[in-house]
Amino acid sequence: MADDQLPSPKVAVGVDGSATGRSALEWATAEAVRRGVPLYVVHALSMPLVMSVYTGPTRFPASEEIADQGRRILAEAAEHARSLRPEVDVQTVLALEEPPLALLHRTGPHDLVVVGTRGLGPVRSALAGSAGVRLASHAECPVVVVPAPEGETPPLRDFRRIVVGVDGSDDSRRALGFALHEAARNGAESVVVVNSWEVPMPFATESLVAAGWTPPDDLLDRRSEELVSGVLAEVMDESTEDVDVTVVRTERNPVDALVEAGSEADLIVVGSRGRGSVRGLILGSVSQGVLHSATVPVVVLPKGVDATE
Repeated sequence: MADDQLPSPKVAVGVDGSATGRSALEWATAEAVRRGVPLYVVHALSMPLVMSVYTGPTRFPASEEIADQGRRILAEAAEHARSLRPEVDVQTVLALEEPPLALLHRTGPHDLVVVGTRGLGPVRSALAGSAGVRLASHAECPVVVVPAPEGETPPLRDFRRIVVGVDGSDDSRRALGFALHEAARNGAESVVVVNSWEVPMPFATESLVAAGWTPPDDLLDRRSEELVSGVLAEVMDESTEDVDVTVVRTERNPVDALVEAGSEADLIVVGSRGRGSVRGLILGSVSQGVLHSATVPVVVLPKGVDATE
């Protein structure tokens, strides 16, 4: 639920003084200006939660030294945002909670949350302390995860190419709707729709092939074409009918297909849980895989988020 004291819509970004936090701040600054909404810069102190039988759970108060350090991080972040875009309306928030909770408690359905990739990476557990993964699982609005910078990357680049994964699920329909409306709003050159599939191979594959059996590639390709065409027909409306759409259909791992198609894109959009997700994870396996591997910002649409708002 959004904090009653904070306006909506807005772009909220988490900062921690790191390089990844700065990348997220730069992306969020540009997006706030593009949307014409305030930018709320949030720094979380992660103070311990104290349990009491009389008052219930309460946050341990921050010392003046810790609070001063947090205020310095916020002041430097606000100054940097204004140096990039003097017209941006910047507000700062110092929170006692952990980063995911600090952002979840202060955002609602009409907002956008932006975080860096701290805690993400191929050598870390997908479930171990990642603010991006936790936010994308529980937020009421789209969550953007911005990768760590590689050299000097222009932070204020406009959207030109948006890649979106589609598998026929409701999540992917909303992801496609979000991608199309973002493209229409920002004048993007194209939206690339990626649909991929993997054929589960039966046992004794070599003997089956020797006997003349082959995977039904033509059938799968035809079903993929029908699926993508049907979803596009359902999702496109008058505001997005002029968006240039190209389709990539491939028999590959969905994560690899999306990351490869998005390597030269400005944005990748995925739903929080598609048909191929592993039940029990806090986020779908494809979404997690893309977050771990993508080199461009990734938007995850949690369940229930209206992509057109």
